[in-house]
Amino acid sequence: MAATYDLILSGGDLVNHDGRGRRDVGVVGDTIAAIGDLSRASAGERIDCTGLTILPGVIDTQVHFREPGPTHKEDLETGSRAAVMGGVTAVFEMPNTNPLTTGESELADKVARARARMHCDFAFWVGGTHENAKDIPHLERLPAAAGIKVFMGSSTGSLLVADDDGVARILRAARRRAAFHSEDEYRLEERKNLRVAGDPASHPVWRDEIAALQCTQRLVRIARDARATIHVLHVSTAEEIDFLAAHKDIASVEVTPHHLTLSADEYATLGTKLQMNPPVRAARHRDAIWRGVAQGVADILGSDHAPHTLEEKARPYPDSPSGMTGVQTLAPVMLDHVAAGRLTLERFVDMTSAGPARLFGIARKGRIAVGYDADFTIVDLKRRETITDSWIASRAQWTPYHGKTVQGWPVGTMVRGRRVMWEGELTTPSRGAPVRFHAAL
Repeated sequence: MAATYDLILSGGDLVNHDGRGRRDVGVVGDTIAAIGDLSRASAGERIDCTGLTILPGVIDTQVHFREPGPTHKEDLETGSRAAVMGGVTAVFEMPNTNPLTTGESELADKVARARARMHCDFAFWVGGTHENAKDIPHLERLPAAAGIKVFMGSSTGSLLVADDDGVARILRAARRRAAFHSEDEYRLEERKNLRVAGDPASHPVWRDEIAALQCTQRLVRIARDARATIHVLHVSTAEEIDFLAAHKDIASVEVTPHHLTLSADEYATLGTKLQMNPPVRAARHRDAIWRGVAQGVADILGSDHAPHTLEEKARPYPDSPSGMTGVQTLAPVMLDHVAAGRLTLERFVDMTSAGPARLFGIARKGRIAVGYDADFTIVDLKRRETITDSWIASRAQWTPYHGKTVQGWPVGTMVRGRRVMWEGELTTPSRGAPVRFHAAL
């Protein structure tokens, strides 16, 4: 008797932990139930994926969706809509909202807001502070908590732990891998006078590579003393890549599509749209980050999706806010790098699926395997499309990649067996749920 499934994806080229090849996938409920030749099986729905490539669901572990707080530029619904439009099936959202996500009640409020509104699955970083360090063993194990996030340099919002003692207290309390925005606040304060009014190209002069390297060196030293594991977010400098290569036993590394794709040369055309913390820098840094990808120093990709309205970005520098949209363009921009030969498809999968699951102890996600959540990013590796502002689903409705033609495009997004996006259209009402973690089971 032929097996029966709720859904079969047939005829696609599947990429998972044991390689790449033509295989069907059978789904029962929200779970992968079979992989192989399912041509004789029956299903409630069969989706023909001939000519398409089926990837494990892309996980973006650094997004800012602004809710609660300045929701005129983004909220959990619009941010997650952008995510699934770009093939992203789960996100970790950052704590620098208003109020800050620093306690159990603020985390519970975010989870309540997200249920039945977010289109993808979700977890939320809890901000580490001087005040809540004693509570971290409890906070980091709460349902839907991604872990602890610390700002060692000031960015959007008021979260900041600049001193060594404060960071050490947090790391001694943490048992999960804590994530860090690593820029030296003391150097940033000293160099504020180097900002040139009206010139965003002075942004990487102010927030220079030394500010990043000094902070990362301090962070690694503190982590070793505390016997803690750390995650360095959005690494932006050649010097950090070289330094972190010697400390992979305790430090994982995130890199971003914008630091891999753009350079300081583009301040001339993009202006404040290129303004990020840490900054987009000279091309030598971009080249070194690619070297870090090739040599395995970089572990994962995160978009650092941080939207602001065009009106806000149009303010003269330095009154303009730092941040750009990115969650929707992560997959197409990086798949274009795959098409250009800068990155293998298997490495892309590891940096967006298996890598996040491995680093943060995500349960049932990160690979295509029987018993795992049926999360899939379905792409056409040959399809050429031009990214435009009008395609961006974020409430901010702009992208620094406007007008960029890429090869490799997300055709479908499936979250726990449900086809959420197909051919640029939302197809299922929002049913996002909390990401589960091994440490919190």
